Amino acid sequence: VDHGVRLIADMKFTTAITGLLVGTAGVFAAPVPAPVAVADPPGIPSATSARTLLAGLTVAAAGSTADYDRSLFRHWHIVSGTCDSRETVLVRDGTGVSTDSACQPTSGTWFSPYDGVTVTQSSSVDIDHMVPLANAWISGASTWTAARREAFANDLSGPQLWAVSASTNRSKGDRSPDLWSPPVTAFRCTYARSWIQVKSSYSLTITSAERTALTSMLNTC
Repeated sequence: VDHGVRLIADMKFTTAITGLLVGTAGVFAAPVPAPVAVADPPGIPSATSARTLLAGLTVAAAGSTADYDRSLFRHWHIVSGTCDSRETVLVRDGTGVSTDSACQPTSGTWFSPYDGVTVTQSSSVDIDHMVPLANAWISGASTWTAARREAFANDLSGPQLWAVSASTNRSKGDRSPDLWSPPVTAFRCTYARSWIQVKSSYSLTITSAERTALTSMLNTC
């Protein structure tokens, strides 16, 4: 699927074990019994477009993390009313989400496409930056203004922010596709297309190893 909606039932979840409780904080690895449409973040290019964008990215050695600090990317700012960007993504990507007056989700379920896990408590959901802040820093963001870094860290206009299980987000850390890829192999095509779109949108560089890994992922599309 190249745009907008993925059919969960069609994905080959090699890591999910039927009915197995994998966490004590509302995280279950469970199959979806029927096709369920889940909206992707916006702006994911087709595989063909992603290949074109990839060819246009500048290949360069990674920069230094010596001066990097996560606080340089102000994130989870207010988007509307009392809702910050994290809460906005939780509502956008969840199913049956209810919130309180402070915009905190009080109920709902979230499907984590990276690892095929369904999460039933928002506290067990992380909002992943598709291109991690540290990776952006060593790819060009070290020269940005504070305002541009803030826009990057809260970007809802493209496929930069994803609701995923806390465990898989922390497994990924700040690693690029040559060092980490989603456990659900069927999602790697979407992952690569999203990563490339973000890098292209912000004119960030990629390493040679990163380009090789992204090309390999696109070949699964």
